[in-house]
Amino acid sequence: MKIWVPLDSAAIALGADEVAAAIAAQAAERGVEIELIRNGSRGMVWLEPLVEIDRGAGREAFGPIAPRDVPALLDGTLPGLGPVESIPFFARQTRLTFARCGLIEPLSLQDYAAHGGLAGLRRALTMAAPEIVDEVTRSGLRGRGGAGFPTGIKWNTVLNAPGEQKYIVCNADEGDSGTFADRMIMEGDPFSLIEGMVIAGIGVGATRGYVYIRSEYPVAIDVMERAIAIARHQGVLGSDVLGSGRAFDIEVRVGAGAYVCGEETSLLNSLEGKRGVVRAKPPLPALEGFLGRPTVVNNVISLATVPVIFEKGAQHYAEFGLGRSRGTVTLQIAGNVRRGGLFETAFGLTLGEIVDDIAGGTASGRPVKAVQVGGPLGAYMPREKFDTPMGYEEFDGQGGLIGHAGLVVFDDSADMLQLARFAMTFCAIESCGKCTPCRIGAVRGVETIDRIAAGDPDAIPLLTDLCDTMRDGSLCALGGFTPYPVMSALTHFPGDFAPRRKAAA
Repeated sequence: MKIWVPLDSAAIALGADEVAAAIAAQAAERGVEIELIRNGSRGMVWLEPLVEIDRGAGREAFGPIAPRDVPALLDGTLPGLGPVESIPFFARQTRLTFARCGLIEPLSLQDYAAHGGLAGLRRALTMAAPEIVDEVTRSGLRGRGGAGFPTGIKWNTVLNAPGEQKYIVCNADEGDSGTFADRMIMEGDPFSLIEGMVIAGIGVGATRGYVYIRSEYPVAIDVMERAIAIARHQGVLGSDVLGSGRAFDIEVRVGAGAYVCGEETSLLNSLEGKRGVVRAKPPLPALEGFLGRPTVVNNVISLATVPVIFEKGAQHYAEFGLGRSRGTVTLQIAGNVRRGGLFETAFGLTLGEIVDDIAGGTASGRPVKAVQVGGPLGAYMPREKFDTPMGYEEFDGQGGLIGHAGLVVFDDSADMLQLARFAMTFCAIESCGKCTPCRIGAVRGVETIDRIAAGDPDAIPLLTDLCDTMRDGSLCALGGFTPYPVMSALTHFPGDFAPRRKAAA
């Protein structure tokens, strides 16, 4: 009998380790032989810990499971959910990047290969570097870390940049609130990220790669380091990748927890052992990146998507999506929702479909007031904009941004003035201090919002002017995007900015 218990951080936080220990103890006490596998999460966080059992007729899901449920689970008397693939939340998805996550044993390269892994790399090894870059370009893949920049253009710039040494840097500093896709793929399917980085290296002529992971992800760090060691031992990494004569190797670097190090130039400074502050651009990292050499900086999901593009072909991937937003988007649904978790689907679903249908509305049962899309710097979208399709240009046209595709839902008890104040406070705390609009503007923003709450009639025009200055004058997206949550809250929920009896605490 095989039993799968997730090692995913969300599942662990909800008691997965205790459930796994209880299963092992009960099986030993009963003299029942089991194979206990710690897999990644299937992404349905409200069902975690989600345990799957195969008694010979396929995998059946049970969840959420507590240690007290284990005796009934092993007896076969606990009601189940059927196969994971039949659960409506899961069945509606189009899983490309996350096809293996939760299905395979994360640190089994054999299991990975048995489910399509390494097929993309083997194909890439038969191609010339420009052909590899062209394949990514034709797929329409864009940066999944927030900016939505075409991946093929970035790779082509590095390919054609002069330099004897080039680098691939994976940005795994996932700091946006309500986002967890990067962590999930690293914990549940680490070889997909490794394979994507190798293909990128071969495509642009790089031989070294770095995965920059935030220190708050100890499980992801451990899994990635072990997966890299396995890949190196089995010839996927090293001086002779899969016997091709090509060289590529990877190293994990752990960040110290600065939000601004999610910005690519600040990340590169940190990677070099310097203070994590933003660099002025130009020069672009594609031309002068890590140690001044041409560098591809891509997000985890961008790189982990590359293998399926090469396995299935660029055209197959490009057939999914909407407009210039091709392929799938890995929605991370969080906040006040009934069904939170990872939902991978083709671009094009409306915000209303995601929040009301897939997520099931609020957990509190109260009406949805706003959804913040794109992390702590994303705009608050009111219900009037719930017909907006999930696409980069479509969201931009409505004053929003997709960012890392995190959605945080709020019910009608939310105080939008306080949420706008939090955005300014967050920026003030996390600013690297390099530029004045961000460093000083965010502090003045908190003060100005407190003046609005106190009833100062001159404060709202001042806040609007301040946001314009931060948006246009900041060096990076931290200061430049902070106006999104502030101005969207002010624009769509003006009643929440009515004078208070006293200034916000």
